[in-house]
Amino acid sequence: MGGDKAPYEIVHGAVEAITRLRYLDCIYLVGDEVLIKKELLKYPKVNQDKLKIVHAPESISMDESPAKAVRRKKDCSINICMRLIKSGDADAMVSAGNSGAVATAAVFMLGRVSGVLRPAIATVMPTRNSSRPLLLLDAGANTDCVESWLAQFAIMGNEYSKAVLKQQRPTVGLLSIGTEDSKGNDMTKKAFQLIKKTNVDFRGNIEGHDLFFGKVDVAVCDGFVGNVVLKTTESVAHAVSYWMKKEFLRHPIRQLGALLLKGALESIKHRMDPEIYGGAPLLGVPGAVIITHGSSSYRAIYHAIIAGSAAATAEVAPRIEKSIIEKAENS
Repeated sequence: MGGDKAPYEIVHGAVEAITRLRYLDCIYLVGDEVLIKKELLKYPKVNQDKLKIVHAPESISMDESPAKAVRRKKDCSINICMRLIKSGDADAMVSAGNSGAVATAAVFMLGRVSGVLRPAIATVMPTRNSSRPLLLLDAGANTDCVESWLAQFAIMGNEYSKAVLKQQRPTVGLLSIGTEDSKGNDMTKKAFQLIKKTNVDFRGNIEGHDLFFGKVDVAVCDGFVGNVVLKTTESVAHAVSYWMKKEFLRHPIRQLGALLLKGALESIKHRMDPEIYGGAPLLGVPGAVIITHGSSSYRAIYHAIIAGSAAATAEVAPRIEKSIIEKAENS
């Protein structure tokens, strides 16, 4: 029931996934049963035995306080999703709803992976190297951080990059205002020293303009900075697309050129499309929890389901727990 286009885009995305992804046993559609059944009538040919409705009498809106809403609305769709994971009936969950409420409910109901101080939202972003996307964390779960959390974000991001993004030896960078060790605020300087002591392949500080060059596989920052980076990047991608379209329409010769370049332009558009990266995993909680954009279309939901399945299959949470414990033992 979450997001700007719920439930129709959510249901559509689930239908696409259950139709195209043969390895899925079933998808639970958690929310208002009447509205979900109405949407499913649009897809009479889909195998609806694999789409099971779980009624949720309540939902959390985007403008509600996450902690208060999660506590007060015991039977909201987000809480019921968490119960399905906790009971083992579901392996992963996807939500386009209130991201703060998803993170809060995950911590309240699933707890944290042993040794993890704070879960983090990890966002996959494109780089110049199409085979090496960037994992940015935290992307908004923790706006005020301490250095020990950032050191753990490096470990968690490293494990996700290996397990799901299939990078054999991911490189990790700390997002700062300069590449020199001495650059940054007090927290990032302390985090720099802590990350150096982990077993990740730490390449030191990176700057904002390094993100899309593929210099590192994992970029670590606090949630305030990460969320600003994420939203700014999305805005720039939309602006570039708008400018290109406007300029190509200025003159008939340019329009002809656009036709000749259609294949290349479509390829660029695909590379810049955030929906193909499947939402952002909440790392540091047991189970696979995927948070996707509030304006997600069915394509974004479809790819988020793929991401959730991949995270569950790769057993990311146990891998994170193992690495965190090893770090603690070697400290």
